Amino acid sequence: MLPMGLTVLDLSAYIGLAAVGAITLNMLLGLLMAFRYSPYRSWPHHRFNYFRFHNWTGYLALAVSILHPVILLFNENPHFRILDLVYPVHSPSQPLDNTIGAIALYLLAFVAITSYMRIRLGRHLWKSFHFSIYFAAAALFWHSLFTDPALKNAPVDWSDGGKLFVESWFLVIVAIGLLRLRFARRKALHARHKLLGRQPAPRLNNW
Repeated sequence: MLPMGLTVLDLSAYIGLAAVGAITLNMLLGLLMAFRYSPYRSWPHHRFNYFRFHNWTGYLALAVSILHPVILLFNENPHFRILDLVYPVHSPSQPLDNTIGAIALYLLAFVAITSYMRIRLGRHLWKSFHFSIYFAAAALFWHSLFTDPALKNAPVDWSDGGKLFVESWFLVIVAIGLLRLRFARRKALHARHKLLGRQPAPRLNNW
């Protein structure tokens, strides 16, 4: 029984926003790991296994991303079938945006499964698979920004509270991506100079 005034669509939308927050937090933690941030040497100056926290935020993002569409099965109008969620190309409302959302979900599942199997896969192969998270995030943000939560195909209200929440985290994700790219390039340049025996590039900041 939902609280008075809260509809199935409202609940689905709130859980979708939770998915956006979870995947953003997960990518922030991933960025700290890429920069070799040490919570012992830096703030808060005590040992903290944020690698494990990074993994759990990934599983949380996957769980809420699954729950987000499943709730739509309880919506009366428009009515969604299981097939509409698994293969939303012909879903009763906003099939394109829903299909992009499904792609985000499948990519998240792929990243979670390969992360669980990272020891068997080997670091190099697993790391290649793990970069799929950026494609998952792109699909998730597209779905979150352009989908009408009321499922009425209304124009996007960019000043809506939910949209502002997504827009804010989208900017954070873009910043994360640019920082990660810059760090990867500096790391590759440093390795190339070291291999050729030249004057090393500026030392990477390990925080």
